[in-house]
Amino acid sequence: SDDGKLSFDEFKAYFADGVLSGEELHELFHTIDTHNTDNLDTEELCDYFSKHLGEYENVLSVLEDLNITILKAMDKTKKDYQEASNLEQFVTRFLLKETLNQLQSLQSSLECAMETTEEQTRQERKDPTKPEVLSVQWPGKRLARRLQRNNSLSSNNPCSSTGWIEEDSQWVIQINRLQKLIDRLEKKDLKLEPLEEEVLEENARSHIMIVQHQMSVIEEKVEEFHLALKQYLESASAQSGCLHVSIQKFPSNFHFIVYEFWENSDAWNSHLQMNYSKAFQRSNMDFLETPELITTMLVPGKY
Repeated sequence: SDDGKLSFDEFKAYFADGVLSGEELHELFHTIDTHNTDNLDTEELCDYFSKHLGEYENVLSVLEDLNITILKAMDKTKKDYQEASNLEQFVTRFLLKETLNQLQSLQSSLECAMETTEEQTRQERKDPTKPEVLSVQWPGKRLARRLQRNNSLSSNNPCSSTGWIEEDSQWVIQINRLQKLIDRLEKKDLKLEPLEEEVLEENARSHIMIVQHQMSVIEEKVEEFHLALKQYLESASAQSGCLHVSIQKFPSNFHFIVYEFWENSDAWNSHLQMNYSKAFQRSNMDFLETPELITTMLVPGKY
C-alpha cells in the first residue's frame, strides 16, 4: 500500500511460493519482525535476507550493475539510432536482440532451477498440509500482461483481486497434472484407475485443448529450425489463451515433439490465424523431412 512497510497479508501475497503452508509463512513473518510491530519495514527485511545471501550476494550485485549498464546503453541507442547509417542501425538491432537472447537464456535456466527445487521440496516433505498458494509466476512479459489486464478490472468484478489469482493457480495445477499424464503415457507405465463419475459445475470452463506437434527436421536445417521454433513459441506463449508449452527432443535423431495447452478450442483457432503461426507453418515446409503431424485433444477443464 506504499506506506513503507508490509502487513502480513501483503507479505503473504508476495512471498507465498506454493510450498510453504500458511502457518509456516506466519512463523517466518514473525521471525523477520524483530521490532514486534506486526509490520515489516525495509530494515528488517534487509537484516534477515542479508544473513542468507551466500553466493547470491555477488549475483545480485552483478545484476544491479548489469541493469545500470543496459539502461545506459539503451539511452545512448535512443539518442544515436535515428542519425546512424543503415549498417550501424543493423548492428544496433543485432546487439539488442543478442542481449535479449542472452537474458532470456539466463531466465530459462533460473526458471528451471526454481521448478526443480520446488518439486524436490514437495517430494521430500510429502506434507498433507495444504500449501498457501496466492500467486502464480508467469514467465516474462506474460506476468506483466496478466497483472495489467486483471488490475484494470473493477473491484466489483468477480474475476478481480484474489479471484483471478486463485483461478490461475488452479489452471497451473491442472496443466501440471496433464503434463505428468503425458509423460506417463509416453513411458508406457500407465495404471488404470477405478471408474469415477464427475459432475461438472455449470459455470466451470468445460475443456482444455491439448495440441501435439511431431516434426522430423532435416539435419542441415536444425539451426534454422531452432530459431524459427523459438520465435514461434515466444509468440504463442504470449497469447492470453495459451496456458503452457512443452518441448521434447529425441536424442537419437532430429525428431521434435511440441505440446501446447490452450484454454479452449476458440483460443487455439484464433492462434492459428495469427501471422507468426502461419509463418512457422510456411517455414516448416523447408525444414522438415516429412509433413508435420498435428494432433489435438479436448480434455475436461477440471481434470
